[in-house]
Order: sequence, then C-alpha cells, then structure tokens
Amino acid sequence: MVTPREVPFRQALWFWLQLGLISFGGPAGQIAIMHRELVERRHWVSEKRFLHALNYCMLLPGPEAQQLATYLGWLMHRTRGGLLAGGLFVLPSLLLLIALSWGYMVWGQLPLVAGLFQGLKSAVAAIVLHALYRLASKSLGSPRRDWLPWAIAGLSFVAIAVFHLPFPWVVLSALLLGAALARWRPSALAGAHGPGSPGHARAAPRASAVIDDQTPTPEHARFSPRRLLRVVLAGAALWLLPMAALVLSLGWDSTLAQMGWFFSKAALLTFGGAYAVLPYVNQAAVEHYQWLSATQMMDGLALGETTPGPLIMVVAFVGFVGGWIKQVAGPDALFLGAALAACVATWFTFLPSFVFILAGGPWVESTRGQLKLSVPLRAVTAAVVGVIANLALFFLVVTVFPQGFAWGARPDFPALLLTVLAALALWRLNWGVIPVVLAAAAAGLLLRWLGLN
Repeated sequence: MVTPREVPFRQALWFWLQLGLISFGGPAGQIAIMHRELVERRHWVSEKRFLHALNYCMLLPGPEAQQLATYLGWLMHRTRGGLLAGGLFVLPSLLLLIALSWGYMVWGQLPLVAGLFQGLKSAVAAIVLHALYRLASKSLGSPRRDWLPWAIAGLSFVAIAVFHLPFPWVVLSALLLGAALARWRPSALAGAHGPGSPGHARAAPRASAVIDDQTPTPEHARFSPRRLLRVVLAGAALWLLPMAALVLSLGWDSTLAQMGWFFSKAALLTFGGAYAVLPYVNQAAVEHYQWLSATQMMDGLALGETTPGPLIMVVAFVGFVGGWIKQVAGPDALFLGAALAACVATWFTFLPSFVFILAGGPWVESTRGQLKLSVPLRAVTAAVVGVIANLALFFLVVTVFPQGFAWGARPDFPALLLTVLAALALWRLNWGVIPVVLAAAAAGLLLRWLGLN
C-alpha cells in the first residue's frame, strides 16, 4: 500500500487565505466550500474524517466553520497549520470591517447611506427569520412526535422576550434540564441533534485522500497529558497578559477592559452559532454598556452579512463603534481607539476557539467513530431556537417600527415591503444571502432617492 503524500504547506496556506477572502454565506456556505475543496476536489481529507471533525466543532461554543478550518489545518500541519487556517479565516473580515465601520461612523448619517442601511436592515430581518425556520425544522423534529424540544424552545422564547432573563441563564437552565433528562428519561430527547452538515453526508470520496479513513493518527494529533497542559497554559497566558495590560494601564472599569471581559464570556456562550449569541451581545452592548444603539447594532449585523468570515465578526463592529463613541484613545484619535477596540473584541472572542481545537483535537482523534451527541446538547439546541425567535422578533420590530412599537403605531410600509420581498427571495426563489443583501441595499437606495424611505 502506497502511503499518501503530505499536503504541501504552501498550497494549504494559499487555500486558507483564499477561503478567508471568499467565505460568504454563513457557516453552512463556508463548510460547503471547505467540503467541496478539501474532500471532493483536492482529496486532502476523507469524507468521514471531515464529518468527524465537523461533529466536534458543532458541539463547541464559537463559530463552527472557523473552528473546523482550525481543526483541519492543525490535523494537516500541526499547531502552525491550525493557527494559520483559523487566523486567515478571520483576518480579512476584521480588516474589511474596520474599514467599513470607519466609513459608517463618518458618513453613516448621509441620506443615501441611511437608505442603503435601511435596505440592509430589511434583508437582515428576513435572513434571521429564514435561519430560525431552517434551524427549527432540522433540529426540533416533528411537533407531534417530538413535543418536548418545541416546549423547551417556547419556554426559552418566553424567558427572553417576556421576562428578559439573561441569555446565559437560559442556556444553563436548558443544559441542566437536558442533563436531568439524560439521567432519568433519555428517550425524551433522543432524536438527532443539530442541522448537521450542509447536504453532503451521502457523498463518497472519489479517490484516496491524503488523510483517509484508515490513515493513522499523526503523531502530533495523539493525546498527551503534557501537550494538553502546554496548550491550556499557553491559552491562559494569551488571555491573561492582554487582560492584565488593559486593567493595569486603563483600569477595570475602562471600556477596553470591559470589552475584553464581556467578549471572553460571550465566546464561551455561542452555542448554536452567531444568531444564538447575538441576543446576548445585543442585550449587553446596547442596553447595559451602551456601546452602541439598537439601530447601530442592526447596521452592524447588516455589514457582517455582506463581508466574508463568520457572522460573529459583528463583534468587531460593536467594538469599533463602542471605541469610537467612548473615545477610548481620546477625541483626537477616534479611529485609532475604535480600531484598537475592534481588535480587542476580536481577540477575546476567538481565542477560546483556538484553545478548544488545539486542546481537544487529540482527544477527538482518539474517539473517531465513537463521538455521539448528548441529550443535554439537544436541550440547549432547543433553547437556542427560542432565543433566535426572540432575535427575529427584535429585528422585525426595529425594522418595521423604527420609531418604536406601540399598539396602533403606523409601520414603515416600504421597510415592511422590502422585508417581505427579501423573505420571498430566500424561501421561494432560493436566493443566496449575498444576492438578497445586495438587492435589498439597492432597493433601499432607490427608495431613498425617490423620497419614499
């Protein structure tokens, strides 16, 4: 038997850079690109190894597509491969968002720019509704047969929308309920969990892959307590040193220190993807810290939808706007302070993802063929559906009732029409996210030019 060649590092580096520049379409689209390129076209990784890595990433908090890129880069080229794959997945989006955020803060109040963002808001509202539909239909099962996941989703929605409970408490409650059911009534939530891979579970590899089903685990990917300790200590140092520098130089109550602390917590709560954690980010950034307004949060999500990289990169926009408004570097250095705040938000959001992969990857490789999704995780997924339902409601209200909702209030009919058309394009015409966003932005500009928006 001929031993497969190793993947050339330069080729892999070039691929990860390209992926960072074209990774539109959210996690499903990004995972689909990696599957097509790495499994079907280049034959670097086999189907089963790819899906095994994806299953682990779906279990973790954080952006699963970025974590999958980190995992595959690590599997092929050790730690440096993982760092480069995961870093290049984020870096182009960070630089682009800093530039777009600067333009937004400088020109965002111009009439035409305001029209553009009004169109983007309608697209975002429709996209979140579509994401809610897809996640609920794929993860909750039939309402008649699997009534308990639907009940958990409903209770989660009520807890957030009516009682305004913090997002972490909702997730923790669902996790504890799932753990109790796993012990006493495991059949109650025994269905399949999660949306799974984007439609390619039935595909078979057409040729022997470099890392095939039967390829032995590389030496660097074998579990070692000493290696695990090194990774955990390195991750702790990479978190502690920047945080200590911010606290000692600026104070614990400073904007940058509070951003570092908040986004560290948010990074550990992003189960279910960016749409699930956005309510938590919105609740804290808009209402508690007042880094930006609800309208600016919507605009930031619209920008995040139009740029490559994971949608959770909207945290860079939140950081930039917060750093600008709070003048973290002084009134004479607004851009510098805002860019620094965007980098702080990004660093503390994505650092845990690298630690999870580099620390947990060897254990995952040792359990190939045995990794199963737990009952508690399905309870969390059900709760996430309820949280996203609340997010969809929030975006609809902000878009259709820009002056605030009250009984008898007159809706913004052009915004409502744009939202309905965007939803129809997603549901009935099967348009992708980018065409919907661009078309809605163009429609918003047109309506503003005609004086109808």
